Amino acid sequence: MRLFLFLSLPVMLVGCNDQSGDRQSDEVGQGYDGTMQSETIESHSGLVGRLDISKRGSPMVDAPFKDPDGKTVSLSDFVGKPVLVNIWATWCAPCIVEMPMLDELAAREKDRLKVLVVSQDIQGAEKVDPFFAKANFNELEAYTDQENGLSFGFGSGLMPTTVLYDASGEEVWRVLGAMDWDGARAAMLMEETLAES
Repeated sequence: MRLFLFLSLPVMLVGCNDQSGDRQSDEVGQGYDGTMQSETIESHSGLVGRLDISKRGSPMVDAPFKDPDGKTVSLSDFVGKPVLVNIWATWCAPCIVEMPMLDELAAREKDRLKVLVVSQDIQGAEKVDPFFAKANFNELEAYTDQENGLSFGFGSGLMPTTVLYDASGEEVWRVLGAMDWDGARAAMLMEETLAES
């Protein structure tokens, strides 16, 4: 089943004439027990991602990466409140589209949620710092993972991939592909988790 989900992931920036906001596709993957394991989410902005709960309850990926000061950190350093981890790259168009929305989400939810955007650019800060300087984000910080440890640890093989962990460090859900983080579906998904913390 996981192989099928991996092979069928629609992860691209596409045009969409639907002006009604987020919509859920009829494409839904089910687990062996018949429960919903994934769903495709499309938005009016043309972002298409797949929500996946098949790894719910899994522990945080244990891979080192660099904070904005170049210090080595890991996801476990952020346990204590929910953390949303987004892996991206400066060459990934859907990733770039998501970044301002993730910055706004980080600003809205900073008391209840830590938003980490971790670049998978192999050039690290050399490539990421100029991008951040130009973007002038309010909340996002330039974390880098030149070794792609998070990408390999998440096992999605896709960017962007975003994983939400609860306050104890267990996975709640992930989105494979881009998502409208300002949309109604994202707000509902976040509230389900953040209301419990």
